[in-house]
Formats: sequence, structure tokens, C-alpha cells
Amino acid sequence: MHACKVGQNYSRPPLELPDQYRNSTIRVDSSIANIPWKKFFTDTTLQELIDSAVAKNFDMMIAMKNIQSAQQVLRQARLGQWPTVSGQIAVASNRPSDNSLNGLNAGQFLGTKHVEDYNANIAIAWEADIWGKIRRQKEAALYNYIQTAEVRKAVQTRLVADVAQGYYNLLALDAQLEVAKKNYVLDDSTVRIIRLQFDAGQATSLAIEQADAQKLAAALLIPALEQDIAVQENALRVLSGELPSAINRNETISEFHVNEIFSTGVPAEMVSLRPDVRANELALQEANARVGIAQANMYPTLAITATGGVNSFKVTNWFNIPASLFGLASASITQPIFQRRQLKTQYELAKIDRERSVSQFRQAVLNAVGEVSDALIRVEKLREQRDIASARADTLLNATRNARMLFKNGMANYLEVITAQATALQSQLQVADLKRQHLNSLVDLYRSLGGGWK
Repeated sequence: MHACKVGQNYSRPPLELPDQYRNSTIRVDSSIANIPWKKFFTDTTLQELIDSAVAKNFDMMIAMKNIQSAQQVLRQARLGQWPTVSGQIAVASNRPSDNSLNGLNAGQFLGTKHVEDYNANIAIAWEADIWGKIRRQKEAALYNYIQTAEVRKAVQTRLVADVAQGYYNLLALDAQLEVAKKNYVLDDSTVRIIRLQFDAGQATSLAIEQADAQKLAAALLIPALEQDIAVQENALRVLSGELPSAINRNETISEFHVNEIFSTGVPAEMVSLRPDVRANELALQEANARVGIAQANMYPTLAITATGGVNSFKVTNWFNIPASLFGLASASITQPIFQRRQLKTQYELAKIDRERSVSQFRQAVLNAVGEVSDALIRVEKLREQRDIASARADTLLNATRNARMLFKNGMANYLEVITAQATALQSQLQVADLKRQHLNSLVDLYRSLGGGWK
């Protein structure tokens, strides 16, 4: 039977999207989101951590179970147009009162007051999908199933980004720890030189104390950074679904390289690439289908039922065929008339939910465009800061070497040496941190465009 489908077929609401992202200098029809994460993150240790997280992280496991639940609902919905079939076997025994009308009739017509009834039947019921309600139910279940799959992808993109950024944090902490140790050795050397000068009467005890204080400042950084490294390693292991333990590194942050020549694509392309945006659109499509279901509930329902089997008052005649055969078929049309406005309310609520889903979809698109634009700005400006900080650190390291040479030759005082070393230490720590921020901004850009689930 051809159904008169209720409700509107889905069409994507108008979206106000720019031709290109802010700060994007390239306008092409491809995006780094299409790059599989194993090609974007080439470090083998990082790949192992991400692989473990995708396989063992509990958020990913929950997302997979949600997919399986939605799959079961979809399987049920696909059988919505099939009839329901049920079987029944029943045995009844009745002994009416001798003084009742049933008792008198039983004694008169059956010759016994004890009445038994044996029944075995199969019942079939089918509802005609006149208004397309069942088809809309299938649509809703399908969109919900696909939505859970997109949510799993969104969880993975976030998980991949979190693991990568945690790993980059670890590399930056390694670099800062190395800087702190080198500066501690350098400060210790400075203290020894000043002590020699003190012994020769060329320096005061104040110079020794200030040099010791500078050495202790560098020493204080070492346990603090070692603590941060251990905590970051534990966090990465837990994120990867494993017990806390150390993580071996193949590269330092100064050796680490990420290809920065890429295309961000166009904003319109992101709607189909980014999983969380796709999930919001699928939620809108599901809400649209549920409007049709709620509308169909207010219309007449045509139901056809049939029951057939064998029935007998005596067990010996129960399967005496064809004498014990019986059958019943009926068709009914049911039109809701007064349901205390329940059906109308459900319909209006479904429409409101659809309108809310439209707003959520548009907001998700707007947020996504904003995230990409922010990431592009951070990538560009952090690259500039990193380069400037690296040049400054090189200059300060050279100044430290010069200050030490001048100090040894009596052409600079100890304060100039201490100041130069302290400034160089901070600049080197800043360079490592800016490298970390820059790498993390690239990860943010990759994730915000929808990359990381392939």
C-alpha cells in the first residue's frame, strides 16, 4: 500500500558561512582534515599512544556501546512494516455453581458441571502504514544510529588531539628539564670561579651568596620539572587506557617536525567533515522525522488482525481436524477523537524540538568556524613568537658566554654574569614552552577542521 507520508522531508537550513576562514591565505577544496592521523602524526611513540587510546580508552568504549544500542533499535525499526505473530496454548477448567445460570445450563446441555476448554492458536496483527508513520520511525532510528557513529568519531578526534598535546607537553618538559640541568652546571661553575676570586681577595662573600642563590634557583626547577614529567606520563597512560608508567621518547622537541604546509579547505566543506557538526545535523534530521511520527499519531489507524487454531472442550478432541479448527479475521480503523490534548501536545513539542535542533546545528557550525579561525591565528602568531624567542635565546646565550669571559678577565662584575645567566635560563624555558604551544596549535587546527578520526 502506498503511504501518504506525513511531515516534511529534511532540507538543510540556510547557513551563513564565509568564503574562507579568517587568517586563511589559501582557498581550495581540500583540507588537512582528510589526512589520516597516522600520516599527520608520524612519531612512532605518539602513534603507539594514540593507537592504545583509540582501542582502550573508556570514553571510546562507551561510544562504541552507544553505537551498538542504536544499531539494535535500527534493526527493530526496519521490521516495523512486518506483522506481529504470536502463538498461544491455553487450558482452562471451570466448575460453575450448581445454583448459577451457567451451572444449570452446563448440566442441561453438557451433562456435566465440570467444563474444560483447550485452545491452541496463532494470532497475526498488522498495521497499514497509511500516513508513513512507520517509515518516519525507520528514518528516526537510522539518523540516531548514524549520529552515534559521528559522536564516536568526535570522541576520537578529541582523544587523538588530547594524546598528541599531552605528548608535546612531555617533550617540552623534557627540554625544560635539560635546560635547567645545564644551567645548574653552569651556575655551579660560576660559583666555583667566584669562590676562587674570594679566596684571592678579589670578590666578597655577598658575591658567593648571590651566585649560590642563582644556582639553587636552577636546582629548584629540576625536581619541579621531574614531577611535572611524571604526572604528564601518568596522564597519557591513563588516557591511553593503561596503568601509569614511564614513556620512552624517540625525539626531542627541537628535533620534532610537523609539516606546516597544508590547506584548511573552505568552511562549507567543514560541515560534512567535522563529526560533531555532522552529529548535530543528524540530530536535526531525527527531530524532523519525529515531527512526522507525532503528526501521524493524530490520524486514523488501519489495523488488520487474524487468529486461527484448534479449540475443544475435550482434550481427546483437541487436535481433531478439521472439526476443532477455528478462525477469526477482523479489520478496524481507529481515529483518536479526544485524548485530553495529549497527541496535539506531543506534535507541538516535536516541532519545538525540531526548531531547537536547528538552532543547535547552526550554533555548532558557528562554533566550528570560530575554532578554526582561532586556531589559524594561534598557529601564525605562535610561530612568530617562537622564532623571535629562539633568536632572543641565542643572543642571550652568546651574552652569557661573553659575560663569563669578561668576568674571568676582570672586565665585568659577578652581577652581570648572574643576571645574564638568569635571563638566558628564562629565555630558554620560554622557547621550549612556545614550541609546545605552537605544536599544540597545529593539533587544535587539525581537530577543529574535523581531522583525527580516520
